[in-house]
Parts: sequence; structure tokens; C-alpha cells
Amino acid sequence: MAQQGGDYPEGSGPRREPATGPVPAEATGRPGGVAVTHGAAHELWESRARVMLTPFSPPSIIGLYGFMGATLMVGAWQANWYGNAKTGFVLWPFAVVLGGVFQGAAAFPSLRARDGLAAGIHATWGAFWIGFGLLFALGSVGLAPISPFGAVNTPFAFWFIVLTLITAAGAMVAALANWAVCAVLVFLAVGSGFTAAGWWAGNDTLLVVGGWLFVISALIAWYTATAMVAENMTGKALLPLGAHKLGGGTVPALDRLEYPAGMPGVKVGQ
Repeated sequence: MAQQGGDYPEGSGPRREPATGPVPAEATGRPGGVAVTHGAAHELWESRARVMLTPFSPPSIIGLYGFMGATLMVGAWQANWYGNAKTGFVLWPFAVVLGGVFQGAAAFPSLRARDGLAAGIHATWGAFWIGFGLLFALGSVGLAPISPFGAVNTPFAFWFIVLTLITAAGAMVAALANWAVCAVLVFLAVGSGFTAAGWWAGNDTLLVVGGWLFVISALIAWYTATAMVAENMTGKALLPLGAHKLGGGTVPALDRLEYPAGMPGVKVGQ
């Protein structure tokens, strides 16, 4: 459903936030490249704009919260904060639902939101948590071997090698636009690297360090998701996420087109 520019009943038309300052002539779309003010350029855009009525909250809110819950529980266990060799048999159902189902589900609306980074990371880690749960589910009935903590397990190390490569690539991309997301992925990638090395060499210390890094990544993810919720609910960046543009500087506020009386056919809130 789309709405083209035109006349609106009083009080229901689009409200523009004030915008001033010159814009490049080529951005106006006028023949001959005649420069106009930012406000005039906005008028040109508005007259040809289509408003798509399919709004939704950032999918990474549920993705990051799902990731945070699963990673915090398992990371703290890996760091030897609590539990024993059988703790994984208790953790896996919750890790699968929160980290696998919820985070994995966030990948698909991220594609619709045109966020390829979020889609790739949520899909990858959602798949990991489902695989983690399947491994421990089979182990709980004796159908799959569960190696003792600190033992050499090269196949399991390869799980984390793959995760390290994908997550590190995501961290480099996130550094171009958002420092909070970048921090989540940096600690996650390094933690995955230590965990891979720990299972490859059968080294307890490396596994514990990896667990600590997972916990740090989970806590940053919790902050990032909470900042997204606050911005979604209030329309203001109450908690900074470090959004920036390539080449330096912060991302300016968007020149948004808003409907004071609400979007036609859409109820906002619950």
C-alpha cells in the first residue's frame, strides 16, 4: 500500500522536521542543476514520495537479546563461574530457544530491513545455538560423545574456527557504521578464537579466557539491544550506540516524514 504526495485533511498530513542549508545542485533533480535550499529539495522529494506502510521495530532487538541470554549462560559456565560437566544438559533447551530460535528468527526480518550484517550474524549464531543444543540433546541420551572440559576435540574446535572467521568479518564491516555492534562482534570473534584454540590444544586456560570474552560480548549486546529499545520507544537516541559514517563524524538526524495523526491503517504500540 502506498501514498503519493498530494492534499491531506488538516492535521493528518505529513509533518516535516525543519531542515535548512544548501544542498548540491545534482541532489535536487532539477534540470540544469539549479541549486536550491534543503527545504526546497525536500518539497521536491515529498511531491514524488511513496510512503510504504510496513513499519516494524529493529529486528536486532530480539536477535541481540536472544544472543545475550544464551551466550551469557554458556559463557559464564565456560569461564568456570558455576556448574560442572553435566550443566550443559540443563542449559541446552534454553540456549536453543533463546539463542537459536529467537536470534535465528531475527535474521529474516533483518533482510527486509536491508541490514545484511545483522542478517548474516543472527543466522550464523542462531544456527550455532541450534547445533549446540542438538549436540547436548544427543549427548544426554548417550547418542553423541561430549568431551570433558579441556580435552582435545578438533572437530568441535572447527565449529569455532568457522564462527571466528564469520564474526571477525562482521566486526570489520560494523566498524564502518556502529561502534556498539562492532564491540559486540570483536569480543565475540576473539572469544571464539580462544575457544577454538582451547578445544584444538586441549587447554583449560584458553577455554576459560574464551568464556570471559563471551560474557563481555553478551553484556555489550544487552546494552546495545536496550539502546535500540529506548530509541524505538522514544524516538530519541537516549543511550549512545556510536553510529557514525565512513570517513569520520556522527550520523546526522534523519529528515523524517511523519504523520501527526498516525499512519493510516497502522496502530502503533500494543
